[in-house]
Amino acid sequence: MSSRTQNPIPDGHVVSWYGDDLTGAAAVMEVLDTGGLPSVLFMDIPTPEELAPYASWPGIGIAGTARHRDSQWMEEHLPRVFQFLSSLSAPIAHYKVCSTFDSSPEIGSIGRAIELAQPVLGGEWTPLLVAAPPIGRYQIFGNLFAVADGVVHRLDRHPTMSRHPVTPMNEADVRLHLSEQTAMPIGLVDAVSLRNGFASDALARQVTDGARVISLDVTDDAMLLEVGALMWENRGDRLLAVGSQGVEYALVAYLREMGLVEPSVPTTEIEPADRFAAVSASVSAVTAAQLKWAGANGFEMMRIDVTATVDASTWSLEVDRISEDAIKYLNHGESPIIYTALGPDDDSVSILKAAAERSDTPIAEARERIGDGLGQILDRLIENAGLTRCAVAGGDTSGHVTRALGIRSLTFMASAGHATSIMRANTGIRGRTDLEYALKGGQMGSIDYFGTVKNLASKTRRERDT
Repeated sequence: MSSRTQNPIPDGHVVSWYGDDLTGAAAVMEVLDTGGLPSVLFMDIPTPEELAPYASWPGIGIAGTARHRDSQWMEEHLPRVFQFLSSLSAPIAHYKVCSTFDSSPEIGSIGRAIELAQPVLGGEWTPLLVAAPPIGRYQIFGNLFAVADGVVHRLDRHPTMSRHPVTPMNEADVRLHLSEQTAMPIGLVDAVSLRNGFASDALARQVTDGARVISLDVTDDAMLLEVGALMWENRGDRLLAVGSQGVEYALVAYLREMGLVEPSVPTTEIEPADRFAAVSASVSAVTAAQLKWAGANGFEMMRIDVTATVDASTWSLEVDRISEDAIKYLNHGESPIIYTALGPDDDSVSILKAAAERSDTPIAEARERIGDGLGQILDRLIENAGLTRCAVAGGDTSGHVTRALGIRSLTFMASAGHATSIMRANTGIRGRTDLEYALKGGQMGSIDYFGTVKNLASKTRRERDT
């Protein structure tokens, strides 16, 4: 293990971040908050009035949608976000990407995002840390691996990510994958240097040789601690970090090792939900297994007809139908789950595509209607059936639903597993201050996820006085 330099954390903000999708941005908040750095996640750049109560909070984040956008969109929308993050003066600014690094030069270009962020937020080097062992993501000699069904797969052989419908991953070496998106020189601090205590020397050589983005290997908690030290002790006046929530896992590990932060102390309790509902537009196999578990364990499963999305009027009627039935279930003490598909091979996936083609409806428009419609359903359940806790499955879906509910910010309440927190949704709408809100990406969560979220009773940290 390399020697440590006592390098205290500043007062005020410590980490600022932008998540290129909502579930990923929320995962950063979870790691920081449970690690002893209370954080808040905004859905857009906050007003001064919205930010003021969190002036002393260590973590300030913005949830975005860049993962699903093209470079032109990034050039139009990301600079103002990066300027806001810069104004916070946190020593670490994090551009959060998916832990499976799915991206391309055309969609969700991580390279283009780095080029836009580096002049505003960057320092001498930009760490690229995608691995996150607590959620089954590992990197060795630049190659990324991810768990599926308990088996570790190289990313280009991963059963889901290798056939992603938009950004299939056919290259496991993150340096090669990223080099298709940017001309910035990319280096590596590998596992040998990290394990033998030569990480700082390796970093210095990479910087001297001209590397601007430097990928970091991580396969276990010991290496996570090492890269946390490497980032914190070599951050200079400011540091732009790019990667998954592994960035925060590493920083928290280091700061706790040095005694600079203490874990959050639970001071309040949450109880099992009296009225619970969930929506899902995820087509991942993981979510499919969770939905099947829910159906076998007492939840009311409600499949929504996605083909109705090709016509706005028909879709409105389908949303009305599902809402009315779900309200009845809640009023009878049942917990409805509204879903679109059971995995990538569900017939509804191909049926929707065919219906969209026949009607000349862009598939992206149909999918957006699905997300907005599911948000409308939850909104009606809150207003008309006293819904107090809800869960949303799917990265894209989470963004649409959150917007439909008018949520402005989220704060951490309790964990239902890695990257599957229950959060307090802050809307500014009277009567909705107590909404408990859980989000998960398609690949995340245990098979009993929906049962865990509904029935979770846990101690949680009281929010700081604001």
